[in-house]
Amino acid sequence: MKIFLKQSLTYFFAASIFTYGALVQAQEQVKIGLVAALSGDSALSGESISRGMTIAIDEINAKGGVLGGKKLVLVKRDDESNPAKGQLAARELIEKEKVAIVFGGIDTPVSMSLINVMTELKTPYMGVWAAGTGITNNNKTPNYMFRVSAVDDRVDDGMLKYAQTAFKSQRPGSMLVNNPWGESNMKGLEKAAAALKITMAGQEKYNAGDTDTTPQLSRLKNAGADSIILVGNASVAAQVMKSLERMNWNVPVVSHWGISGGRFDELAGPRYKDVIFIQTYTFFGKQSPVGEKVIAELKKRYPEIKGPADIVAPVGTANSYDAMMLTALALNKAGSTDGDKIREAFYEIPEYKGLIKNYKKPFSPGDHDALEDGDYIWVRFEGKNAIPVK
Repeated sequence: MKIFLKQSLTYFFAASIFTYGALVQAQEQVKIGLVAALSGDSALSGESISRGMTIAIDEINAKGGVLGGKKLVLVKRDDESNPAKGQLAARELIEKEKVAIVFGGIDTPVSMSLINVMTELKTPYMGVWAAGTGITNNNKTPNYMFRVSAVDDRVDDGMLKYAQTAFKSQRPGSMLVNNPWGESNMKGLEKAAAALKITMAGQEKYNAGDTDTTPQLSRLKNAGADSIILVGNASVAAQVMKSLERMNWNVPVVSHWGISGGRFDELAGPRYKDVIFIQTYTFFGKQSPVGEKVIAELKKRYPEIKGPADIVAPVGTANSYDAMMLTALALNKAGSTDGDKIREAFYEIPEYKGLIKNYKKPFSPGDHDALEDGDYIWVRFEGKNAIPVK
């Protein structure tokens, strides 16, 4: 009996010490959630976002962490580019993992589906890729959705202007993936075309499962389209390029950046090199001290990266790095992991010299998007590399 009692007490004290240790560790951490495509055709986007966040988190922790010495910890969930799975993942991260903020990935439909979740659970969201205008411009009060990324309305204006300037296009036609992201761009293109006094040849939709888009493209060709504005992620947009090849229609193609988050160069056929698309950052060319530091860290951590040409899906890395740094500033200004305090603190960030740019008052109650039109650049593929177009 004494032996049993002694063993029981030993077990009790050991369990208590373990529980206390786990509690202390939890109190010394601030968890950051990520809901993104970590598998499937857009897995490269999730990997690049993870890399940017991890480099930033390690840098912040090396300087003492946040909130007086607490270490940041990244907790990831794969949404598989599925809105329902994204919602479940976000709820689990907030309710079980107790993350202070949720970062989002490449898919606008997933990010749009999280608006009500973040509002209900009063937790800030930070978008670092999905560009749907309605993600941040959502008519919610208070609005918990923030973003360091491109915005469809601004990109749509930029794509039409680029087609005009580079290709003398007067009657562009659009090919839009049939989902909420495509709808966002349809509205943005209509608005931009009206402002630029451009007559669109037409706006066509195509589905994720389509393997032949020649009917839609033929309608645009017959309507006199002299350029194609392409919106879709890598695998679906690749089918449009294959259809253009089959038609032997060498019309210029200007694309949104969804093609850079997957294996577009492998899937689209020989014409993948002809597409000009938008980005928010390039690691090619002369870098700022922040850029040099990030490249050095990427080389050190990932042996396959020898230089800028090996940094796949660079916007994910760049956007997420800056977004994580801005989030750390907001946490410290909030002095808490309370969602409403963090949300308010984003408005109070005065300045941050980041990777993409020098941010000055990046967020305000009326504008939750930190990047502006002038922060975009134009690139084309050379192999897997996104090379700036002059």
